[in-house]
Amino acid sequence: MSEHPGPSPSAEQASRAVRAVVSRLRRRLLKASAAQDVTLSQAAVLARLSGATGVTASELAAAEGVRHQSMTATVTSLAARDLVRRTPDPQDGRRLLLSLTAEGERRVAEARQARTEWLAVRLQDRCTEEERQTVLAAMSVLERLTHD
Repeated sequence: MSEHPGPSPSAEQASRAVRAVVSRLRRRLLKASAAQDVTLSQAAVLARLSGATGVTASELAAAEGVRHQSMTATVTSLAARDLVRRTPDPQDGRRLLLSLTAEGERRVAEARQARTEWLAVRLQDRCTEEERQTVLAAMSVLERLTHD
């Protein structure tokens, strides 16, 4: 029986480097788009609800890795500010389905635009054209890793 060899040292090094950079980049992008009146966890909920229909607080809690009670508090805060609406589930009146209001959609679009602009400016100011092309090539490789 043949053993499957472990990852090469370069694969392990690349794994650590990608994870570290992606984590820092994610935090920096969230910071760039964070409105002063929305916490990062609230911004994450708004982003998850964007384009989604029929999402429950339990599903959001599982997706975000938080307790149901914590998610309920986050959703309640967002609903009080007219960013999220709760409607009864037509199939099960005990459940509430969450969706973004028009204002919530606007806020998500603004945050996405802010993140795009922040990163584009950084790439323009801090990278050469050749480096930007290298980033595009690397993204193609990383994208391939996300498909099974």
